[in-house]
Amino acid sequence: MVTDTLLLDKRTQSLVENYVPCGEVLDGLVCFFSVFADSTRVRILSALAITELCVTDISRVLDINQTTVSHQLRYLKNLGIVTCNRLGKVIFYSLKNEIVNDVLLKGVEFLGY
Repeated sequence: MVTDTLLLDKRTQSLVENYVPCGEVLDGLVCFFSVFADSTRVRILSALAITELCVTDISRVLDINQTTVSHQLRYLKNLGIVTCNRLGKVIFYSLKNEIVNDVLLKGVEFLGY
């Protein structure tokens, strides 16, 4: 038999209702964490956590097709995850915010590595 009575107290219920994200915040979180759902993006972000790199260097070091690298960098730039700096004809990419590296490191820590 299912009842409508909650087992948690009103204070805890209020905390849950106020803490669980919704609307724009929820959409933003989903978008941010989706960045980490693609192995190519995670590899690129991990490399950029070490140093800024151009498409050619990322492609060669990570053994990823340049077109794929460019596509992923465009995606990451549009989300505000990476930033770019042009030096002549070469564009260098870097993490826009160190929080991205923190998330990567927390993931590794969670996995116990």
